[in-house]
Amino acid sequence: MNQELASIIKIYSIGSHKELSNYLIGKSKDTLIGTLVDLLTMYINDKNSSTIREFITVNLAGYEHKEGKIGYNGFKQDTFISGKTLKCEAKPKNFDTEEFEKYKRKERKTSPAKLNGGGNFTDYTPARLTKDKDEKDLNMLVSGFVDGKLIYIIEFPFAFQDFVNNLNKKIQKWQEKLKGSKSIKGQFLRSADFDYKDFIECPNLEIIYLLSKDELAKYETCISKDFYKFLVEKAK
Repeated sequence: MNQELASIIKIYSIGSHKELSNYLIGKSKDTLIGTLVDLLTMYINDKNSSTIREFITVNLAGYEHKEGKIGYNGFKQDTFISGKTLKCEAKPKNFDTEEFEKYKRKERKTSPAKLNGGGNFTDYTPARLTKDKDEKDLNMLVSGFVDGKLIYIIEFPFAFQDFVNNLNKKIQKWQEKLKGSKSIKGQFLRSADFDYKDFIECPNLEIIYLLSKDELAKYETCISKDFYKFLVEKAK
């Protein structure tokens, strides 16, 4: 991702429309054309539309974003220990208000899930969990967006026991369901999910980004009740 596009995305997610307009007005035609082509290319090649949200999450947390689906999402050098590399796994979530409006109009049967500090690991296995929890200096980055507007980024160590225990329970439950199957080799848990309750007690939890209380209030209906209370307590 070129730096011009990176700057525009960050302003769009955390700035105002006026700030974005002023920034774009100052750019040359060639720069804007190049940036648009890069953005379109990114969208066309992105299968789940989360690449930009993942980039914002990783970048604002100070990590160098790693593109691609294999491996962890970002890396950075520890500022206190020379030669030490920190890794991150980003789980961005986006609440689509148009889908919520469809639900209210009874055009869809269920309400879209509200932001709850949650995320999920797809195609998860016991071996992957063991690898992740044993990985040194691996941090989770959990973020929430509403229609692409960044609401929060929370960071905590993957190895936090409550978090690992939740994933382990999900895997064990899945393995119980597979008992009696002719073969379980090569099978994996389609989705191992979590939410804020699985990391809220972490002593090393850090708020990387969070809207002010006044701004946060505008999105209260998009956030689960208890998680909203948690965010308000952390907001300034």
